[in-house]
Amino acid sequence: MQKHYVTLPPDAHILVVKLAGIGDLLLATPALRALRDSYPQARIDLLVTPDSAGLLNGWEVINNVIVLDKYLFDYPRQIVTHPQNLLRLRPLWRALRGGRYDAVILMHHLTLPFGRLKYQVLMRATGARWRIGLDNGHGHFLNITVPDNGFGAMHEADYYLALAEATGATSNKTALYVPLTDEERRKAAQLVYGDMAPEEAVRPLIAMHPGSGGYSTARRWSPERFAQLADTLFHDTGGQLLLVGGPEEAPLHQQIISMLRSSIPARSLAGKGSIRVAAAVLEQADLFVGNDSALMHLATAVSTPVVAIFGLTNYKAWGPYTGTAEAAKATVVHLDLPCMPCFYRGHDLGTPEGCATRDCLAQLGVDPVAVAARKMLLQWRKPHGQKVGES
Repeated sequence: MQKHYVTLPPDAHILVVKLAGIGDLLLATPALRALRDSYPQARIDLLVTPDSAGLLNGWEVINNVIVLDKYLFDYPRQIVTHPQNLLRLRPLWRALRGGRYDAVILMHHLTLPFGRLKYQVLMRATGARWRIGLDNGHGHFLNITVPDNGFGAMHEADYYLALAEATGATSNKTALYVPLTDEERRKAAQLVYGDMAPEEAVRPLIAMHPGSGGYSTARRWSPERFAQLADTLFHDTGGQLLLVGGPEEAPLHQQIISMLRSSIPARSLAGKGSIRVAAAVLEQADLFVGNDSALMHLATAVSTPVVAIFGLTNYKAWGPYTGTAEAAKATVVHLDLPCMPCFYRGHDLGTPEGCATRDCLAQLGVDPVAVAARKMLLQWRKPHGQKVGES
């Protein structure tokens, strides 16, 4: 399958479609930056879901954010049983036509038949001359294509960069990015340090995310292992533990805290602050350890060292993406079972809940994760406050 290119007008109107969660939108930020760097006079609009709509607010790369609740249209039966949902598309239709877009870039794989139909309708609704996307053999409605060789053939962030490159856009800044304000950082500092000065805090500050979001809870390493890991790291390095996640994960955090056998200071920040305040909290940490999730990508975006635990998910597609500058700041710990990955494999969606035994995570012990975590702490420890190894 041949890759095609187009050069857009300098003042082009570009719509980027990324109807996904926070983590996936973060993976699109290097491509968005490449578009802005290469087309500084262009208008670049972004079509996103309500969940991720506020993530990039205030970023100079984006001119306008348009919101579509795609979850109302995930399945054909939703339209049959709730035809009134179609009325909600009227403002979107007006926005798409009124945008007078020269190009629309679809940052999605054409995996499922109904999804392909939705994307085709959406892209044609813009009236854009150039319809740019990944083609796995089903992209007949695209006229600028990048070959889709399957999940994991390239990292998702690299696929999105390739789509930007199809317009001639490039950038030497390939790291993920989340814009943070001084106020968000102030709120994060209050959550992490309270009235204490940051340099007085016990270090290392280890952030752990034992959750995974609701789409696939099968991605979670067991809470017992997270507790054992915290005890192990405290024995080796001292420090304190921050458990991060959404409000629905508070019981999981309390379960882990109850399982701790060491005297490591531990707190839950479940649901405290917005997603960008959470990013600012992670920016303060010396290390992040967690499952495949949006918070893993947030930690990467704020340049915190990351140890990511992967099981059924395709880590070659969705592992922590550091770009070219700080590759050593992130590592993936995983087994190599012949059944892995079973979620997003080749050109197929696979099974979000995995198999009954989930051996890919059940057989992953604490030791390899602890080894990776210690290595990160030794290499990237922060110079202020208590040093690694002091307790």
